[in-house]
Amino acid sequence: MSTAVQNPPAAAAPSRAHSLISNLRHDFPASLVVFLVALPLSLGIAIASGAPLAAGLIAAVVGGIVAGSLGGSAVQVSGPAAGLTVVVADLIDQLGWPMLCIMTIGAGALQIMFGVSRMARAALAIAPVVVHAMLAGIGITIALQQIHVLVGGTSRSSAWKNIVALPNGILHHELHEVIVGGSVILILVFWNKLPPRVRMIPGALIAIVAATALAKIAGLDVERINLSGNFFQAISLPHFAAKTPDGQPWTQSIGAIAIGVLTIALIASVESLLCAVGVDKLHNGPRTNFNREMIGQGSANMLSGFLGGLPVTGVIVRSSANVAAGARTRMSAILHGVWVLLFASLFTNLVEMIPKAALAGLLIVVGVRLIKLAHIRLAWRTGNFVVYVITIGCVVFLNLLEGVAIGLAIAILFLLIRVVRAPIEARPVGGEAKQWQVDIDGTLSFLLLPRLTNVLSTLPRGSDVTLHINADYIDHSVSEAISDWKTGHETTGGTVTIVETSPANLVSAHSRPPKRHFHSRSLREAPWPSRRDTHHDDDEASIRHGVREYHRNGVESLHHHVPELIDSPNPDTVFLTCADSRILPDVITASRPGDLYIVRNVGNLVPTESTERSVDAALDFAVNQLGVTSVVVCGHSSCRAMKALLENAADDTTAPMGDWLRHASESLAAFRDGHPARRSATSNGFAFSEVDQLAIVNVAIQVERLTRHPILAPAVQSGALQVVGMFFDFATVHVHEVDAHGIVEAETADTH
Repeated sequence: MSTAVQNPPAAAAPSRAHSLISNLRHDFPASLVVFLVALPLSLGIAIASGAPLAAGLIAAVVGGIVAGSLGGSAVQVSGPAAGLTVVVADLIDQLGWPMLCIMTIGAGALQIMFGVSRMARAALAIAPVVVHAMLAGIGITIALQQIHVLVGGTSRSSAWKNIVALPNGILHHELHEVIVGGSVILILVFWNKLPPRVRMIPGALIAIVAATALAKIAGLDVERINLSGNFFQAISLPHFAAKTPDGQPWTQSIGAIAIGVLTIALIASVESLLCAVGVDKLHNGPRTNFNREMIGQGSANMLSGFLGGLPVTGVIVRSSANVAAGARTRMSAILHGVWVLLFASLFTNLVEMIPKAALAGLLIVVGVRLIKLAHIRLAWRTGNFVVYVITIGCVVFLNLLEGVAIGLAIAILFLLIRVVRAPIEARPVGGEAKQWQVDIDGTLSFLLLPRLTNVLSTLPRGSDVTLHINADYIDHSVSEAISDWKTGHETTGGTVTIVETSPANLVSAHSRPPKRHFHSRSLREAPWPSRRDTHHDDDEASIRHGVREYHRNGVESLHHHVPELIDSPNPDTVFLTCADSRILPDVITASRPGDLYIVRNVGNLVPTESTERSVDAALDFAVNQLGVTSVVVCGHSSCRAMKALLENAADDTTAPMGDWLRHASESLAAFRDGHPARRSATSNGFAFSEVDQLAIVNVAIQVERLTRHPILAPAVQSGALQVVGMFFDFATVHVHEVDAHGIVEAETADTH
């Protein structure tokens, strides 16, 4: 018995060692890439924060080693981040650097409490538009600060003062500083246009090295950074300063200190968790444990503050570089921290050769890139542009905490307005003025009473009214208003029929406190009961049961669409999509019955071989017989066909699946050659997995094929027909438009 118990660990040891060595082959080179990205950014963020330069390096070391070891994400990389520079700079200016270190320790302890109490996800309860605006506001603030350093001056204490002083700073610039900083900006701007193999080298590192070499070789008179001693001398234990920078005893600033601790903890937590969510989309490994991630981030912040470092967060730039470089485990993040430690302690002289203007140029680019065009478009399309603009303005001209608070308040106000504007529609039925139908949907609270009573008052006296109510929430005030109106309307000789199609109903609103109700069926089962609910072993019996269920509960829901189905004109769109049953063309395009001519096949492919004519037949019939005006090809995330293609299933042409996937070989080749569509799937805020990147490239290739297709080409060239590519992301429920070059915009639907 004892031998049997002891054998498994002995056998498992070589397996674990083999796994470690196998992963280290990927993690070791990835850690070097992340180190090269992190080094200049850590120095630049320290400068932008007004902290000692070594504080950025200390935070990078601690973030890599401690957060990497204890955190809940396998590939996230932590360190000093641009998202906290505005807060840190303001706190240092108000309370001093020693107090900032103590506040960082307190913020770390608070983060650990978030993780231990399992409330880490609560930090994500911020409207995305506010987070996007916060980052954009931080980017603008950083750029306004650093442009003064780039022209040879010093940044001011507020964004408004930086704007006012900008014309004078530009007129009296230092040419050598501008040359050095400008060269960094030029290199970073054009770096992404270079071939993928070249861009494997971090652009930030190349820009800083090139600018430093230029200043040295050309003998430019520029100000260089000064570490004031070696790395270990910069480590300082926390201590309370007797007075704040404005001469006040620190005991009189306890309120400001408490707010500072809470601000650092919340922003660092939100940024780290959002980064973890984004990184999870980039790899297929273990998903992030958010509570453990908070414990790791909190531990790193406590140690960073204790040693005299900046606050630590998860950083998307380093994390995405880590995944792109092939990292498999947390060992990559840990090793990157080790490399920063070795470099900072052994090569201080090299660091002190870097011109300040070079780091200013780097920070300006980092700041500008925090303002993402994709976020602006998203805010505009979703009706949140006002929230976005106001939040940015408040973050820039007030402060980060007030800006985010005001942004959240406005977002909540917009939510209340949208609740009040729940759809209420009254229309005559069958062209008869005596027959009316009123549809009421959504959340029915007392806030809706003005609109509800106004619509009901417009109904003709003595008319027969059918009231359709589909609500997730009804309070007694709405129920009472409808009841009173019903009584009054019936006294005029009219009739009122109330049809309720949701769990929330008028009767229960008077009998108990209102609560929100949800349909138990999922989207795939709406709007009628599904045969999936029957649990029959016999598929045929299950289908028959589903038909019977439809006749009992679905006919009435579909009946009012009968005229549209019988008398509808021809469809206006061919919708070519994958055979995957999760794709719902009518839902994601908000189409009515009869609008779409749907063609499905595995991988949404357009075969080019003359032996495969099924898609050609559908296109010919739709274009030449039905007269459609557009053709859509729609791919989707987590596509099993694309996964099989990546796994070389197309090589087995003897199998039906392999033979069919030969039609996607052009897409696979384009994906491997770095097609622009693949690059678009990892830029502008997108972070798709390799399978999803291939699916997006595949859509772009099919769009090109359809544009050149003999059946479609004449109509496309004359402008009578358009070809559109789409990509549906299950994770975000977003529809992205795709052209021959990749993603061009993302359509957004309301989600609940």
